Amino acid sequence: MYNQNVKCAIIGSGNIGTDLMYKLLRSDKLELTTMIGIDPNSKGLALAKEHGVKPIYNGIDGLIAEPGLAEIVFEATSATAHAHNAPIIKELGMKAIDLTPAAVGPFLVPSVNLKEEEVAELDNVNMVTCGGQATIPIVKAISDVVKVNYAEIVASISSKSAGPGTRQNIDEFTVTTAKALREVGGADESKAIITLNPAEPPILMRNTIHVHTKEPAEYYREDILASLNSILQTVQSYVKGYRFKADPVIKGHIVTVAVEVEGNGDFLPKYAGNLDIITSAAVKTGEVMADHLAKEETAK
Repeated sequence: MYNQNVKCAIIGSGNIGTDLMYKLLRSDKLELTTMIGIDPNSKGLALAKEHGVKPIYNGIDGLIAEPGLAEIVFEATSATAHAHNAPIIKELGMKAIDLTPAAVGPFLVPSVNLKEEEVAELDNVNMVTCGGQATIPIVKAISDVVKVNYAEIVASISSKSAGPGTRQNIDEFTVTTAKALREVGGADESKAIITLNPAEPPILMRNTIHVHTKEPAEYYREDILASLNSILQTVQSYVKGYRFKADPVIKGHIVTVAVEVEGNGDFLPKYAGNLDIITSAAVKTGEVMADHLAKEETAK
Protein backbone atom coordinates (compact mmCIF):
# COMPACT_ATOMS: atom_id res chain seq x y z
CA MET A 1 0.00 0.00 0.00
CA TYR A 2 1.28 3.47 -0.94
CA ASN A 3 1.48 5.65 2.15
CA GLN A 4 4.38 8.02 1.46
CA ASN A 5 3.76 11.74 1.37
CA VAL A 6 3.96 13.42 -2.03
CA LYS A 7 7.14 15.46 -2.42
CA CYS A 8 6.79 19.17 -3.08
CA ALA A 9 8.92 22.27 -3.56
CA ILE A 10 8.45 26.00 -3.04
CA ILE A 11 9.85 28.50 -5.51
CA GLY A 12 10.12 31.85 -3.76
CA SER A 13 11.56 32.57 -0.32
CA GLY A 14 9.72 35.79 0.52
CA ASN A 15 6.79 36.35 2.87
CA ILE A 16 4.35 34.10 1.01
CA GLY A 17 6.82 31.29 0.40
CA THR A 18 8.03 31.30 3.99
CA ASP A 19 4.51 31.29 5.45
CA LEU A 20 3.66 28.47 3.07
CA MET A 21 6.67 26.51 4.29
CA TYR A 22 5.38 26.36 7.86
CA LYS A 23 1.99 25.10 6.67
CA LEU A 24 3.48 22.44 4.42
CA LEU A 25 5.69 21.20 7.25
CA ARG A 26 2.49 20.41 9.18
CA SER A 27 0.84 18.56 6.30
CA ASP A 28 0.31 14.83 6.62
CA LYS A 29 0.01 14.43 2.83
CA LEU A 30 2.78 16.63 1.47
CA GLU A 31 6.52 16.41 2.13
CA LEU A 32 8.34 19.69 1.58
CA THR A 33 11.79 18.82 0.28
CA THR A 34 13.18 22.15 -0.90
CA MET A 35 12.73 25.92 -0.98
CA ILE A 36 14.14 27.63 -4.05
CA GLY A 37 15.33 31.22 -4.23
CA ILE A 38 17.97 33.45 -5.77
CA ASP A 39 19.18 35.46 -2.78
CA PRO A 40 21.75 33.62 -0.67
CA ASN A 41 21.00 36.03 2.19
CA SER A 42 17.25 35.32 2.11
CA LYS A 43 15.69 34.91 5.54
CA GLY A 44 13.27 32.37 4.08
CA LEU A 45 16.07 30.16 2.78
CA ALA A 46 17.86 30.38 6.12
CA LEU A 47 14.68 29.31 7.93
CA ALA A 48 14.18 26.48 5.45
CA LYS A 49 17.65 25.16 6.23
CA GLU A 50 16.95 25.39 9.97
CA HIS A 51 13.83 23.25 9.48
CA GLY A 52 15.60 20.56 7.47
CA VAL A 53 14.33 21.76 4.10
CA LYS A 54 16.96 21.83 1.36
CA PRO A 55 17.70 25.42 0.28
CA ILE A 56 18.46 26.03 -3.41
CA TYR A 57 20.06 29.35 -4.24
CA ASN A 58 20.15 29.40 -8.06
CA GLY A 59 16.47 29.53 -8.87
CA ILE A 60 14.64 27.01 -11.01
CA ASP A 61 17.95 25.77 -12.47
CA GLY A 62 18.46 24.01 -9.15
CA LEU A 63 15.18 22.13 -9.58
CA ILE A 64 16.08 21.21 -13.14
CA ALA A 65 19.27 19.68 -11.79
CA GLU A 66 17.39 17.62 -9.18
CA PRO A 67 13.96 16.76 -10.64
CA GLY A 68 13.43 14.02 -8.09
CA LEU A 69 12.86 16.62 -5.38
CA ALA A 70 9.21 17.27 -6.21
CA GLU A 71 6.02 16.15 -7.87
CA ILE A 72 4.19 19.35 -6.95
CA VAL A 73 5.71 22.83 -7.14
CA PHE A 74 4.29 25.84 -5.29
CA GLU A 75 5.18 29.09 -7.07
CA ALA A 76 5.44 32.04 -4.67
CA THR A 77 7.48 34.53 -6.66
CA SER A 78 5.91 37.02 -9.10
CA ALA A 79 3.60 36.87 -12.10
CA THR A 80 6.54 37.52 -14.43
CA ALA A 81 8.66 34.80 -12.84
CA HIS A 82 5.90 32.22 -13.06
CA ALA A 83 5.29 32.99 -16.73
CA HIS A 84 8.93 31.95 -17.23
CA ASN A 85 8.88 28.99 -14.84
CA ALA A 86 5.54 27.42 -15.80
CA PRO A 87 6.65 25.70 -19.02
CA ILE A 88 9.79 24.42 -17.30
CA ILE A 89 7.78 22.92 -14.44
CA LYS A 90 5.47 21.28 -16.99
CA GLU A 91 8.41 19.91 -18.97
CA LEU A 92 9.76 18.38 -15.75
CA GLY A 93 6.45 16.51 -15.37
CA MET A 94 5.48 18.34 -12.19
CA LYS A 95 2.22 19.98 -11.22
CA ALA A 96 2.27 23.71 -10.45
CA ILE A 97 0.21 25.51 -7.84
CA ASP A 98 0.63 29.18 -8.65
CA LEU A 99 0.26 31.71 -5.84
CA THR A 100 1.06 34.66 -8.13
CA PRO A 101 -1.49 36.52 -10.29
CA ALA A 102 0.09 35.12 -13.48
CA ALA A 103 -3.06 33.08 -14.24
CA VAL A 104 -1.26 30.63 -16.51
CA GLY A 105 -3.60 27.90 -15.36
CA PRO A 106 -7.31 28.08 -14.47
CA PHE A 107 -8.45 29.86 -11.32
CA LEU A 108 -8.96 27.73 -8.24
CA VAL A 109 -10.73 28.72 -5.03
CA PRO A 110 -11.01 25.64 -2.76
CA SER A 111 -14.35 26.55 -1.22
CA VAL A 112 -15.89 26.99 -4.67
CA ASN A 113 -14.34 24.76 -7.33
CA LEU A 114 -11.82 22.31 -5.85
CA LYS A 115 -12.72 18.86 -7.17
CA GLU A 116 -10.17 16.05 -7.16
CA GLU A 117 -11.29 14.54 -10.46
CA GLU A 118 -10.90 17.89 -12.24
CA VAL A 119 -7.68 19.06 -10.55
CA ALA A 120 -6.10 15.71 -11.34
CA GLU A 121 -6.25 16.53 -15.05
CA LEU A 122 -4.53 19.92 -14.68
CA ASP A 123 -0.79 20.56 -14.64
CA ASN A 124 -1.09 24.18 -13.47
CA VAL A 125 -3.69 25.87 -11.27
CA ASN A 126 -3.83 29.51 -10.19
CA MET A 127 -4.80 30.56 -6.67
CA VAL A 128 -5.93 33.97 -7.97
CA THR A 129 -4.83 36.41 -5.24
CA CYS A 130 -5.24 36.81 -1.49
CA GLY A 131 -8.13 39.21 -2.17
CA GLY A 132 -9.66 36.75 -4.59
CA GLN A 133 -9.51 33.89 -2.10
CA ALA A 134 -11.23 36.10 0.49
CA THR A 135 -13.97 37.58 -1.70
CA ILE A 136 -14.81 35.18 -4.52
CA PRO A 137 -16.55 32.72 -2.15
CA ILE A 138 -18.86 35.55 -1.03
CA VAL A 139 -19.75 36.58 -4.57
CA LYS A 140 -20.32 32.94 -5.55
CA ALA A 141 -22.56 32.36 -2.52
CA ILE A 142 -24.75 35.27 -3.64
CA SER A 143 -24.72 34.36 -7.34
CA ASP A 144 -25.82 30.83 -6.44
CA VAL A 145 -29.06 32.40 -5.21
CA VAL A 146 -29.67 35.36 -7.53
CA LYS A 147 -27.95 36.63 -10.67
CA VAL A 148 -25.14 39.12 -9.96
CA ASN A 149 -24.82 41.97 -12.44
CA TYR A 150 -21.79 43.55 -10.83
CA ALA A 151 -19.34 42.77 -8.04
CA GLU A 152 -16.78 45.16 -6.60
CA ILE A 153 -14.26 44.25 -3.93
CA VAL A 154 -11.81 46.27 -1.91
CA ALA A 155 -9.04 44.32 -0.17
CA SER A 156 -7.08 46.20 2.47
CA ILE A 157 -3.92 44.66 3.90
CA SER A 158 -1.23 45.82 6.25
CA SER A 159 1.68 47.39 4.43
CA LYS A 160 4.03 45.30 6.60
CA SER A 161 2.55 42.08 5.22
CA ALA A 162 3.22 43.03 1.59
CA GLY A 163 6.65 41.89 0.46
CA PRO A 164 8.43 42.83 -2.77
CA GLY A 165 6.59 40.19 -4.81
CA THR A 166 3.17 41.44 -3.71
CA ARG A 167 4.15 45.03 -4.45
CA GLN A 168 5.40 44.10 -7.92
CA ASN A 169 2.11 42.34 -8.64
CA ILE A 170 -0.34 45.16 -7.84
CA ASP A 171 -1.49 45.66 -11.43
CA GLU A 172 -1.83 41.93 -12.01
CA PHE A 173 -3.71 41.65 -8.69
CA THR A 174 -6.51 43.94 -9.83
CA VAL A 175 -6.84 42.39 -13.30
CA THR A 176 -6.65 38.77 -12.15
CA THR A 177 -8.99 39.23 -9.18
CA ALA A 178 -11.59 41.04 -11.26
CA LYS A 179 -11.47 38.32 -13.92
CA ALA A 180 -11.86 35.55 -11.33
CA LEU A 181 -14.83 37.34 -9.76
CA ARG A 182 -16.53 36.78 -13.10
CA GLU A 183 -15.24 33.35 -14.05
CA VAL A 184 -15.47 31.71 -10.60
CA GLY A 185 -17.68 34.08 -8.63
CA GLY A 186 -20.37 34.31 -11.28
CA ALA A 187 -20.60 38.11 -11.66
CA ASP A 188 -21.33 39.57 -15.09
CA GLU A 189 -19.05 42.56 -14.46
CA SER A 190 -16.47 43.18 -11.74
CA LYS A 191 -13.83 45.45 -10.28
CA ALA A 192 -11.07 44.82 -7.73
CA ILE A 193 -9.11 47.29 -5.64
CA ILE A 194 -6.25 46.66 -3.21
CA THR A 195 -4.89 49.07 -0.62
CA LEU A 196 -1.71 48.75 1.45
CA ASN A 197 -2.47 50.30 4.81
CA PRO A 198 0.54 51.65 6.79
CA ALA A 199 -1.46 51.97 10.04
CA GLU A 200 0.23 51.20 13.34
CA PRO A 201 -0.49 48.86 14.92
CA PRO A 202 -0.92 46.88 11.68
CA ILE A 203 -4.50 46.08 10.67
CA LEU A 204 -5.92 42.66 9.96
CA MET A 205 -6.76 41.91 6.34
CA ARG A 206 -10.18 43.37 5.59
CA ASN A 207 -12.30 42.90 2.49
CA THR A 208 -15.45 44.74 1.51
CA ILE A 209 -17.64 43.13 -1.14
CA HIS A 210 -20.40 45.11 -2.87
CA VAL A 211 -22.73 43.17 -5.14
CA HIS A 212 -25.51 44.44 -7.39
CA THR A 213 -28.12 41.80 -8.20
CA LYS A 214 -30.38 41.64 -11.24
CA GLU A 215 -33.48 41.14 -9.11
CA PRO A 216 -34.05 42.80 -5.74
CA ALA A 217 -31.84 40.95 -3.29
CA GLU A 218 -34.33 41.63 -0.52
CA TYR A 219 -36.67 39.09 -2.15
CA TYR A 220 -34.04 36.42 -1.49
CA ARG A 221 -32.82 37.60 1.90
CA GLU A 222 -33.10 34.33 3.80
CA ASP A 223 -31.60 32.24 0.99
CA ILE A 224 -28.71 34.68 0.52
CA LEU A 225 -27.93 34.71 4.24
CA ALA A 226 -28.07 30.92 4.38
CA SER A 227 -25.74 30.66 1.39
CA LEU A 228 -23.30 33.16 2.90
CA ASN A 229 -23.22 31.32 6.23
CA SER A 230 -22.63 28.03 4.44
CA ILE A 231 -19.66 29.35 2.46
CA LEU A 232 -18.29 30.98 5.61
CA GLN A 233 -18.13 27.59 7.32
CA THR A 234 -16.52 26.00 4.26
CA VAL A 235 -13.73 28.59 4.11
CA GLN A 236 -13.25 28.35 7.89
CA SER A 237 -12.57 24.63 7.49
CA TYR A 238 -9.13 25.53 6.10
CA VAL A 239 -8.73 29.21 7.13
CA LYS A 240 -9.70 29.45 10.81
CA GLY A 241 -9.33 33.24 11.00
CA TYR A 242 -11.86 33.94 8.24
CA ARG A 243 -14.99 35.69 9.53
CA PHE A 244 -17.62 38.33 8.87
CA LYS A 245 -16.56 41.72 10.21
CA ALA A 246 -20.23 42.67 10.51
CA ASP A 247 -23.59 41.19 9.56
CA PRO A 248 -24.19 41.23 5.78
CA VAL A 249 -26.35 44.16 4.63
CA ILE A 250 -29.08 43.54 2.07
CA LYS A 251 -30.96 46.54 0.71
CA GLY A 252 -32.75 46.73 -2.62
CA HIS A 253 -30.47 45.27 -5.28
CA ILE A 254 -27.34 45.72 -3.17
CA VAL A 255 -25.61 43.19 -0.92
CA THR A 256 -22.63 44.37 1.11
CA VAL A 257 -20.44 41.95 3.02
CA ALA A 258 -17.37 42.78 5.11
CA VAL A 259 -14.89 39.97 5.72
CA GLU A 260 -11.88 39.96 8.04
CA VAL A 261 -9.03 37.48 7.95
CA GLU A 262 -6.81 36.88 10.95
CA GLY A 263 -3.65 34.97 10.15
CA ASN A 264 -2.37 31.91 11.92
CA GLY A 265 0.86 33.71 12.81
CA ASP A 266 3.07 31.08 11.15
CA PHE A 267 5.65 33.54 9.79
CA LEU A 268 4.44 37.11 10.10
CA PRO A 269 2.16 38.11 13.01
CA LYS A 270 -1.56 37.44 12.91
CA TYR A 271 -2.34 40.70 11.11
CA ALA A 272 -1.05 39.06 7.90
CA GLY A 273 -4.28 37.27 7.08
CA ASN A 274 -3.60 37.94 3.41
CA LEU A 275 -0.73 35.45 3.60
CA ASP A 276 -2.76 32.94 5.56
CA ILE A 277 -5.72 32.77 3.20
CA ILE A 278 -3.76 32.19 0.01
CA THR A 279 -1.19 29.83 1.51
CA SER A 280 -3.91 27.83 3.27
CA ALA A 281 -5.84 27.62 0.01
CA ALA A 282 -2.71 26.43 -1.78
CA VAL A 283 -2.01 23.73 0.81
CA LYS A 284 -5.63 22.54 0.63
CA THR A 285 -5.29 22.29 -3.15
CA GLY A 286 -1.95 20.52 -2.89
CA GLU A 287 -3.35 17.93 -0.51
CA VAL A 288 -6.18 17.12 -2.90
CA MET A 289 -3.62 16.74 -5.70
CA ALA A 290 -1.52 14.55 -3.41
CA ASP A 291 -4.50 12.30 -2.68
CA HIS A 292 -4.94 11.70 -6.40
CA LEU A 293 -1.23 11.10 -7.02
CA ALA A 294 -1.16 8.62 -4.12
CA LYS A 295 -4.13 6.75 -5.58
CA GLU A 296 -2.41 6.58 -8.93
CA GLU A 297 0.72 5.17 -7.29
CA THR A 298 -1.32 2.60 -5.38
CA ALA A 299 -2.99 1.46 -8.60
CA LYS A 300 0.35 0.72 -10.27
